[in-house]
Amino acid sequence: MKGNKIIVIGSSNTDMVVKSPVLPKPGETILGGTFLMNAGGKGANQAVAAARLGGDVTLIAKVGNDIFGKKSVEGFKQENIKTEFVFIDKNTPSGAALIMVNEEGENCIVVAPGANAQLLPADIEQVKDISEAAIILMQLEIPIETIAAVITIAKTNKQRVIINPAPAQQLPDELLNGLFLITPNETEAKLLTGVHVDDEVTASQAAEVFLNKGVQNVIITLGRQGAYFQNKEVQFKTVAPVVKAMDTTAAGDTFSGAIAVAVTENMEWKQAIAFAVKAASISVTRMGAQSSVPYRHDLE
Repeated sequence: MKGNKIIVIGSSNTDMVVKSPVLPKPGETILGGTFLMNAGGKGANQAVAAARLGGDVTLIAKVGNDIFGKKSVEGFKQENIKTEFVFIDKNTPSGAALIMVNEEGENCIVVAPGANAQLLPADIEQVKDISEAAIILMQLEIPIETIAAVITIAKTNKQRVIINPAPAQQLPDELLNGLFLITPNETEAKLLTGVHVDDEVTASQAAEVFLNKGVQNVIITLGRQGAYFQNKEVQFKTVAPVVKAMDTTAAGDTFSGAIAVAVTENMEWKQAIAFAVKAASISVTRMGAQSSVPYRHDLE
């Protein structure tokens, strides 16, 4: 495997966030919220996390030919992320997400995918650098046929693919078979395995389903409880440090970016997951998506 290059393939959005005491019910208007606008999108968040934590990162994404798209690309360059394969779609606006966050840090999110939905297998065929990646990291805010095309290329090249299966949706078994790592949270694990995950025993049962489908390694993130790891050889739970959560947006993305870096640095699984849990725990103490992602020195 060549070097430590991480290729992140996924979405780029602009997040428009309103912080208010409670989340509104249908038909209800709440006054008194704070408004923030941040760079977001799961692909972009994970690329920023990996870059800030020391990874050599290339992002493959698609944005619109608008102010949001231009600002996104500028931001990636400032993060030392390679952007030559951030494609511009002249006919579709950039992706956007509307996010509400309450005082406990819980959120609800609506995403308008925009140009993210136009990142197609034909775009991936233009990226000759894919074969050089030590890790390919993906999420589910781009078309599933694009994810399938990448996995086909990676299998041919015997490359390691990490899928963070968010937002939650079903995945065909052929995408899971041979996958290096999957990183669902409890909700995503339940949708993909049918197992209601709420403790170590049920996390192990869900992990078994993934392993039987051909996934090599499974990490189920458990929010403030930490994370559970299982493969054919070992299984263990890593406890998260106790923190006061302000905003959980991008905690999972921070975790996934951190895991990609840890794997390229050949950390043992226990060390890798402790590293990623710590990064995610720092992110929830800050507002916003990419604005909440820690740097390597924050962990040290």
